[in-house]
Amino acid sequence: MKLYPSCKMVRLLRFTTAGSMKFWADSWRRGSCVFSTNSAAVRNVSLHRMKLRLGSSETLLSHLRAFSSKPPKGFEKFFPKSAGAPGVNRSAAEPKVKSNQPEAQGTRGGASGGGRGGGGKKEDDSRWSRILKGDFPWDEKDFRNVIIAGAGMLSVFVYLHFRDTGREISWKDFVNYYLAKGLVERLEVVNKQYVRVLPVPGVNTSEVNYVWFNIGTVDTFERNLEQAERELGLEDPHKLPVVYSTESDGSFLMNMLPTVLLVGFLLFTLRRGPTAGGSGGRRANNPLSMTESTAKIIKNKINVRFRDVAGCEEAKVEVLEFVNFLKNPKQYQDLGAKMPKGAVLSGPPGTGKTLLAKATAGEAGVPFITVNGSEFLEMFVGVGAARVRDMFALARKHAPCILFIDEIDAVGKKRGGGHFGGQSEQENTLNQLLVEMDGFNNSTNVVVLAATNRMDVLDPALLRPGRFDRQIYIGHPDIKGRASIFKVHLRPLKLDSSLTSDALARKLAAFTPGFTGADIANVCNEAALIAARHLSPAVSSIHFEQAVERVIGGLEKKTQVLQPAEKTTVAYHEAGHAVVGWFLEHADPLLKVSIIPRGKGLGYAQYLSKEQYLFSREQLFDRMCMMLGGRVAEQVFFGRITTGAQDDLRKVTQSAYAQIVQFGMSDVVGQMAFDLPRQGELVSEKPYSEATAQLIDQEVRSLISKAFERAHELITEKRELVEQVGKRLLEKEVLEKADMMELLGPRPFEEKSTYEEFLEETGSFEEDISLPEGLKDWNQSKGGSSQQQKQAVYL
Repeated sequence: MKLYPSCKMVRLLRFTTAGSMKFWADSWRRGSCVFSTNSAAVRNVSLHRMKLRLGSSETLLSHLRAFSSKPPKGFEKFFPKSAGAPGVNRSAAEPKVKSNQPEAQGTRGGASGGGRGGGGKKEDDSRWSRILKGDFPWDEKDFRNVIIAGAGMLSVFVYLHFRDTGREISWKDFVNYYLAKGLVERLEVVNKQYVRVLPVPGVNTSEVNYVWFNIGTVDTFERNLEQAERELGLEDPHKLPVVYSTESDGSFLMNMLPTVLLVGFLLFTLRRGPTAGGSGGRRANNPLSMTESTAKIIKNKINVRFRDVAGCEEAKVEVLEFVNFLKNPKQYQDLGAKMPKGAVLSGPPGTGKTLLAKATAGEAGVPFITVNGSEFLEMFVGVGAARVRDMFALARKHAPCILFIDEIDAVGKKRGGGHFGGQSEQENTLNQLLVEMDGFNNSTNVVVLAATNRMDVLDPALLRPGRFDRQIYIGHPDIKGRASIFKVHLRPLKLDSSLTSDALARKLAAFTPGFTGADIANVCNEAALIAARHLSPAVSSIHFEQAVERVIGGLEKKTQVLQPAEKTTVAYHEAGHAVVGWFLEHADPLLKVSIIPRGKGLGYAQYLSKEQYLFSREQLFDRMCMMLGGRVAEQVFFGRITTGAQDDLRKVTQSAYAQIVQFGMSDVVGQMAFDLPRQGELVSEKPYSEATAQLIDQEVRSLISKAFERAHELITEKRELVEQVGKRLLEKEVLEKADMMELLGPRPFEEKSTYEEFLEETGSFEEDISLPEGLKDWNQSKGGSSQQQKQAVYL
């Protein structure tokens, strides 16, 4: 039969089989087989024959569609497109049917995903709604599989629950009640483990079909049965027949069940593995996609701005240039300048490295890709390098963007150390990182920022120009920086009406020397929590003072029980510190002393350190004397020493070794400096000889002895004052600076305690936030983009 019939044949079929043609046409439009014929179609021939219009072109086309898988050449546009017919266009008059299943859109950032990830909930809701209407979705393969598995499990449960398990009896009961009375028809030895006793028909065995008993071995059973029959006088014709059988009791299946489940899970994982990455978001339910990068993309969701970062103005100006380059690249390209490949933000923890990177992304208005350095290291070889490649491919795809690698020291450590002949996965990952960073094209507009607390452990190849062009150090903020940071964190707080933000920020900046930005944020939050704990309507200055003490000293333990002797020792110990520091010129001014336990310590003293970066030998010596004042007070007043001075002795020893080894402050050792090992580091050999080491130890002992003797002389001279302070501490537990002045009198040395006094000789009370001429319009794009011309505030 030809694929396309002639015109005469079409006319003949149009009169005779119109009903069948219409049915086949509808079936073809639904995607079913066009040549299916059944009894229903034959019966409908006569019904539809009279409805056919001879001049209807649509009917003719439907008839032709029944005999052809493709339309005649040149007539494709007149045929409605079918889901199963190739090469056929959909008619414009026929409405389009939207698919219920969402398209799979695999987003690299994992923000959204189609298929199983995005449309799973809708599919479940649709399936449940169909079931509620009585229309079970048998056409869905997953639903059929679930129903089949459920039916199988139900069948197994019904079989195990309702099967006849018989009743267990003992050998004695079998002999006395069954064998002796002749109630047994035969015996079945099953699996050589137990014997099934089948009673004579008509015998009641307590609603079970049989009884059974366990046996040790078959030989023992046969011997015991033969002896029992002999004792009962049973002759050979009347002896019981014994049948041996082997049955499956399900133990083999139970033993194989864990293996089957494991193999099934692996097969299910392998089946879904290649497609899971694109249908449910990245790495969704797919353990085989471990080589994909775990980097996260943040688009238009960064609310951090440069006004939220304070205390590091110099570093902020350096990073600000990256933003200006992304917004106004022509300003630099006209002069032949190239965009820096990247920058490393280094410094102590809590100084704002990550916050500064977020502010850079927020101001630049470009995608911000963030990843942690430890996410590249896995137990599988090659995973780290693959993730690095995937991360940089993601960055190039979303350029211009900012790629931020936090804690880069986890993957960027120096190569060649600590690996005994083996290949290091960390080194492979670092090598791939070096290649990817050096392979960046200047036109990609991808800025790589990294943050670390351990700049000294990074590989030199990673820090060379061309990879990380800039190394930006963010240290502890000075008193001006702390004031600016306090202003930022005081904005959302509800302050007392008697307080102003500027005055409170300056006061707190003077009381918190050495604090980082994270510490200051913690102080402000603790103050608000303390105010809320006491149901205060607003946050007052007393709440900030308590918060500072909480951050410095730890949690106050008013309920800790101290014996009277211990409490007296702690009081005189703290009094010794306070009095020695009060009468030494270079000791820090005392603000508060307390014998209420805080944290791990039993006593607490708060001093106001100066903003000082250079220390003389005399200043360090006075500080050592002050730290030894507590041990000397114990020895003078009680004639014994305790373990309470452990922390003081550790600090004194560290200071003495630093003066001798690092600062060259010993006339005997000379002007030499050696690096002291970091805490936790193993030192294989010292950088000096054994004779020099002995000389250093002698100098350290001599220096500590001198400091102890100086503190002893001062405590002996001011014995009455120390005793007064100790008794007042036992009475009040907390002494402020006013109480100390009442007991000891004014301090004989000049001291500074306010913000203005610290800065009176610096020329300015505020930070210098001026910008270079080329960066003053950094937040205004010169290319005419309306989005980039939005005005922003820069502190």
